[in-house]
Amino acid sequence: MPHILIPAPLRQYAGGQSSVEAPGATVAEVLAALTSLHPDLRKHLFSDQGGLRSFVNIYVGDEDIRYLEKEQTAVGASETLTIVPSIAGGAR
Repeated sequence: MPHILIPAPLRQYAGGQSSVEAPGATVAEVLAALTSLHPDLRKHLFSDQGGLRSFVNIYVGDEDIRYLEKEQTAVGASETLTIVPSIAGGAR
């Protein structure tokens, strides 16, 4: 089953876990399973229209899905998905 790394800012919505496993053959299926297991993550990953939020980056292995097949990117059973939310801000 694919392994998903949960970043620190989102762990509170995933039961405090730093990683979880969720079934699926594509990124979309894995994320659907993840948000089914942890519904509070949905609003942080997806817009009200159902699309992946623009500031959420997903990697399969070391590859950014934006440069692959996006949410239809195939995911093998032993793959690792990494969720990387963009963080804005800085010193003033």
